[in-house]
Amino acid sequence: MRRAAASVIATVLLLAGCGSSFDEPEGDALRVLSLDQCADQYVLALGEGHELALSPRADDPDSWLRAEAAGHRMLRPTLETVVAWAPDVVVRYWGGDARLLAQLEGQGVTVVTIADAADFASVEQSIAEVAEALDRQTEGEALIGRMRTTLRDGAPSDGARPLTALYLTAGGFTSGSGTLIDASLRAAGLENAAGHAGFGAVRVERLALDPPERFALGFFDQTRADRRGQGRHPLVKRLVEDRPDVRLPAAMLTCPAWFMAEAVPVLAGLRDAR
Repeated sequence: MRRAAASVIATVLLLAGCGSSFDEPEGDALRVLSLDQCADQYVLALGEGHELALSPRADDPDSWLRAEAAGHRMLRPTLETVVAWAPDVVVRYWGGDARLLAQLEGQGVTVVTIADAADFASVEQSIAEVAEALDRQTEGEALIGRMRTTLRDGAPSDGARPLTALYLTAGGFTSGSGTLIDASLRAAGLENAAGHAGFGAVRVERLALDPPERFALGFFDQTRADRRGQGRHPLVKRLVEDRPDVRLPAAMLTCPAWFMAEAVPVLAGLRDAR
């Protein structure tokens, strides 16, 4: 315990000596800390005018707003660093261990946790909660409005027969009912061929016997990931080659956020594909 306390104190003293990089924000600006890559997206989209500290993965290739992350401070979400930086608001999806979260709670810091989402109404709720914590309600409403417009752009015409489509990752996983992928497929007028709830592993034998009419491929842009995954199985590859497919980039899929709606017009293209 003494060693941990000494570490915290040492880090605080070290960072306190770093000069203007840790000066107080100007005016009404808040000091906002993101604890993980998903939270980075929300903070970047809604935190303009505040002093932001992002996670170390904010500018990774699978970060949707990686370009916007340029120029912002990135901090490892350790207890010592967070105590030293003294945020007003913390936004997280999965980031932060129990010790860190307890410390923040004890200091009275506002912590907003982005919830998992099974539909776009839940995404709207997350946007509204982060926007309120950052005092950016107008920006949050505008972001929700843009998401709704994108969803309308991909909606099918009434009476169109829903084609079956299977979402498949390079690692060989599918996404069934109760997931945001399922909500995206349905919003695009497609019938999810997964046949199960939640996430699950694909069975290549079953896929060969009862293939879907269309494929939606996720994370295949990460060429070094899951190189031996079932999604890259030779039989699966042949099935995909024989049917229309779309590829959804990893950056679109890693967070329950508004940009998942961008998948809907892309998926809608499968309805008319030949």
